[in-house]
Amino acid sequence: MEGFEKFITPNMLSLTDSYAVKILICYFLKEIDRPVTPEQLTEIATADGIINYFYYTEAINSMLEANTILVEKIDGKTYYVLSEIGRNGAESFKNIVPKSFRDKILSSGLKLFAKIKIDNDVKCEITPLEKGFNVECKCYDMDVILMDLKLFAPDEEQAILIKEKIMLNPTDFYGKILNYALENQQYVPDIN
Repeated sequence: MEGFEKFITPNMLSLTDSYAVKILICYFLKEIDRPVTPEQLTEIATADGIINYFYYTEAINSMLEANTILVEKIDGKTYYVLSEIGRNGAESFKNIVPKSFRDKILSSGLKLFAKIKIDNDVKCEITPLEKGFNVECKCYDMDVILMDLKLFAPDEEQAILIKEKIMLNPTDFYGKILNYALENQQYVPDIN
């Protein structure tokens, strides 16, 4: 398969081989190196069409039976972790799966974990007022509130738009507000 991938786009391939699906899942779990809930792994593997849901389900069931992946309970939640057998298989056989699939599943996983982090670090709520709406945005770093900001919107449609725009990139939003505050200067009227 080497050299072949440069002539095709990732969407031209599909993973239909159960063995390749198992290797891809092991590769992902090895690279991400953290426990993943069954729901998270399902979303990562199937959401962007990386793996067909039915092939995914078949592979997971087989991997659980063979102890390639293990189930762990952490704080009452169920997680999948890669066993030593799975870790060795991922390293030894990763080249069986085209690089485009390996890159795509890693990208999908990183996007999901970034979204989860943002959802935990940023809370944005819309509150109706007598006239209009407040959009309240709080940015956290662990237990510290970095920013607590309320913005007024005259109607619900604009409030929803403000919230959506903040949540697109809350880190940049916070950074721009901080930069503006630090660069703000006293107003000096132009007399001329």
